[in-house]
Amino acid sequence: MTSKVIDLAAFREKTLEQKAFGPWRTRFGEDYGVGTRLADLSDRVLLFLATPGDESATAFYELILGTLDLGTATRFFYLENEEQLRVVDIHLLLADLVRFELMRRIGWVRAVPCGEVRLVDLIRRFEEHRVAVRDHPPELSESHPAYEAYRSLPRGDREVFIRRLLREAVETFKSRLGGA
Repeated sequence: MTSKVIDLAAFREKTLEQKAFGPWRTRFGEDYGVGTRLADLSDRVLLFLATPGDESATAFYELILGTLDLGTATRFFYLENEEQLRVVDIHLLLADLVRFELMRRIGWVRAVPCGEVRLVDLIRRFEEHRVAVRDHPPELSESHPAYEAYRSLPRGDREVFIRRLLREAVETFKSRLGGA
């Protein structure tokens, strides 16, 4: 009789990987794992997620609900109101971070808050990361043409200034990708 030793941690990680990223593998045709960070997303996927709409929201819900073991994206509408609000809050944080990562790639911001954190950890420890992003918003790059105007603003207004650039950043990124 042979006994098999099961590495419980590896099993849990593989299960989480399948629940969190299985739908994304199908949707995007790319490989993701529990170690995936914003910086690991391809330009094509980043642009898809940065573009507001039902399709990108569904992709975020796939990742969030899978990571939290709440089921598939279609199950979102059957969650309790409190759980739905939690998922929406996480979605909004992730969408912001995706757009900031897009801005980083075109050289508009210096760094993305929590940019090196695994996506599954951003979701699982959402409250902690939301505070970190709030307390350390991205900073406009000195090479951006509007840097002097940005620099003259009080700290709280700087984040608003950067957020106003998001739509233009998505369009700039899209044109750099060849209108993808």
